[in-house]
Amino acid sequence: MKILSIETSCDETAVALLEITGERENPKIKILGNSLFSQVALHEQYGGVYPMLAKREHEKNLPILLEKTLTEAGFPLPAKGGAGEGLSVDLIAVTAGPGLEPALWAGITFAEELGKKWGKPVVPVDHMEGHIWSVMYGGNSKLDLPALALLVSGGHTELVLIKGFGQYEILGHTVDDAVGEAFDKVARMLGLTYPGGPKISILAQKSRESGRELNFKLPRPMIHSDNLNFSYSGLKTAVLYKIKAEGRSDDEFKEDVAREFENAAIEVLISKTRKALLDEAGEAKTLIVAGGVAANAHLNAEVHKLIQEFPDLTLKLPERSLATDNAVMIGIAGFIRVQNDLDILNTQSEIRARGNLTLGS
Repeated sequence: MKILSIETSCDETAVALLEITGERENPKIKILGNSLFSQVALHEQYGGVYPMLAKREHEKNLPILLEKTLTEAGFPLPAKGGAGEGLSVDLIAVTAGPGLEPALWAGITFAEELGKKWGKPVVPVDHMEGHIWSVMYGGNSKLDLPALALLVSGGHTELVLIKGFGQYEILGHTVDDAVGEAFDKVARMLGLTYPGGPKISILAQKSRESGRELNFKLPRPMIHSDNLNFSYSGLKTAVLYKIKAEGRSDDEFKEDVAREFENAAIEVLISKTRKALLDEAGEAKTLIVAGGVAANAHLNAEVHKLIQEFPDLTLKLPERSLATDNAVMIGIAGFIRVQNDLDILNTQSEIRARGNLTLGS
């Protein structure tokens, strides 16, 4: 099955062409072409993503990335009347949500126009499913279910029990800010530019390498709650109060604040994941950690420590290039969705952008 996939949920425009064979439980995934354009430099000057600006950039870059992807795959750009010589695409997969609705519409509209030109079905994909199934690319793609997924990104912090392919139960979620959003907001408090998450991690690592003792401690919100929900708004506020109380802006102070913030944020993630594995997700065979924050080095280290407590559990993380938003994961999720429901290829319905789409809805 050849799948052209499109991702435009936020500020990355991405197009990929995949060839996937085998069963959904253990697919063989080959990337024929893969192109991505990040709008970070554009949005950096505003301190965050502006939805209508993101939409405009997606609309401008999608045709360029399509041509680049098909060229990389060794196919000519399809002519107006067909799919191009030698390019037998089986379906087009596109992110339908969650995300910024103007940005989502750019990808959906482009995908539907291609579908009409090429006479191919267009399959809507849940962005968070894409993050989940991104771990199936590379190495051993076999995934044993049930699985527990810790999904951590700029817009989401969730613990999801995956009972089967397409069968999800959300065990816990953030009640306010997502962890990636908190990283970006704290970075802004420290005078760092968007996106701030990676920059926080760099400062935190410098503090650890310095050998300095931290002389303050930030709260770990909801770490002892009797549920699996998260909260990062209070931690963010505690950082703000600390910065105002100290009145400092030297490098050492910034590094130590970044380190303690990262420690606190990730300690809660690990604690809640452990609790889920001991209780509601005790039958899980696999632990998945995915989303943009999955690329965080400190989280990676702590997750590998956690997995040692559960010797029968397999840990699955995406390749670093697939941790942040990309079209490869959308193609994989599209493949799995079709495997779950082959009729979707023959029953085309209107695709709508759903900014607040939740898993399983």
